[in-house]
Amino acid sequence: MSLFTNPNRIPENYGLKIAGGLIAFFLIMKVAGLAHIYELRFLNIFIQVGGIFFALKKFRETHDQHMNYFRALVTGVATGAVSSVIFALFLFIYLTVDPGFMQDIITNEPMGRYLNPYITSFMVALEGLFSGLLFTFIIINYVNTDDVNDPQGESN
Repeated sequence: MSLFTNPNRIPENYGLKIAGGLIAFFLIMKVAGLAHIYELRFLNIFIQVGGIFFALKKFRETHDQHMNYFRALVTGVATGAVSSVIFALFLFIYLTVDPGFMQDIITNEPMGRYLNPYITSFMVALEGLFSGLLFTFIIINYVNTDDVNDPQGESN
């Protein structure tokens, strides 16, 4: 069973897909000459929310239409963590390879003089982790989860 078909590897599967989307969006903005507009990071929300939503949907499909609230929370947060760490690693490599982009960030950000590729990548990973937690919490309150009192594996 591969990473992409194993129902126990949903966070890694969808985390990779989200990270791929974030990297593609970043590279498209770089090629289009819009990478210096840091407010466009806001659009990453749609990539991350969509990926977490589909990860939770896949979890429900692969677990007989059952989704415990806390298991959904763990799945969503793990998906967000995997995607943000992979994207942060990509960003670290990119900032190391393109020091001009790092210098642009240092010049244009209010706290820029304290930044380097390590700190910038860590902040991106932390931001992605906490936004994944927030988005997961919001999504699972709108998605049907099993009641705590409903035992699994028993038929009435």
